Amino acid sequence: MADAAAKERKILVAVDESEESSYALSWCIENIITGNCNDTLILLYSIPPRAVYSTLDGTGEKDHPEGYLVSSDILATMERYSSEVAQCVMEKAKRACEALNGVKVETIVEHGDARDVICQAAEKLHVDMLVMGSHGYGVIKRAFLGSVSNHCAQNVKCPVLIVKKPKTDGRSK
Repeated sequence: MADAAAKERKILVAVDESEESSYALSWCIENIITGNCNDTLILLYSIPPRAVYSTLDGTGEKDHPEGYLVSSDILATMERYSSEVAQCVMEKAKRACEALNGVKVETIVEHGDARDVICQAAEKLHVDMLVMGSHGYGVIKRAFLGSVSNHCAQNVKCPVLIVKKPKTDGRSK
């Protein structure tokens, strides 16, 4: 039993800018990390792939039937914005982890579709557990947007904990 308590665990937490993600990280800190100073908490953020733009965007109007040129300045601005969002998300997540004594906290920012990035990181890092939030989309939204948490639960080899943020309906009990 003492060996199990001393085992170093790698716990991957997928973070993004959503409240659900923040809640999942907080829940993980309060319920999984407590008391085990040998854990490594790995915070992972995926910068979504930007849309592919051709030289001409093909919107074609009467005066410009070929469309509009998407400048490299606009693309660079979009890239810079994505990096700034990633930096803000990671800073917020690291602040949430400040009270963890002895727990190693690592951060990783990758580019790509969140489904693929999370699954690949879990496999590459040989994590013991993946923790992620659930947006709680209904059947229709999930059909159109897909579910990152469902995809990861089906494809990652380690245990996956999907933390669902309690709904607040404004009523008091």
